Order: sequence, then C-alpha cells, then structure tokens
Amino acid sequence: MQHSRTGNLIFSVPQLVEGLSATLALLPGDVIFTGTPAGVGIGRNPPRWLRPGEELVSHIAGIGELRQRFVSA
Repeated sequence: MQHSRTGNLIFSVPQLVEGLSATLALLPGDVIFTGTPAGVGIGRNPPRWLRPGEELVSHIAGIGELRQRFVSA
C-alpha cells in the first residue's frame, strides 16, 4: 500500500549513515529502517491495519528483498 524511494527521505542516505555511525558501529548487513512514507494505516479513512497472513516486502534494487509475514498474537 506504500511505495517510495530513498530520494524522498528528509535526510540523505549518507547523512543517515554518518549520524548513526557517530553513535554506534554499523556492520555489514545492518539494515536501517527510516520510518514510513505517506499512506500509513492510521491516516486512512477508515484506518487500515496489518492482518494475519499479510506480508511486508522491503526491496532494494540490485540487492534483493526482505519478506515478513504477519501472524496473530
């Protein structure tokens, strides 16, 4: 339901890496989650929440994708 690119971030990727690495050690394979683009569920009318069985796909061109399937608590 949401789709965006790193070019739409408030801070550039180099700025994010610089800021984080000033505080903690970043290692190969670390993933930096930056927040959410427009279209977040609570802002919809009616609100839309993730449901058991739905899947979140995070894709990085040239690297691959991370898939997470949601289950009930």
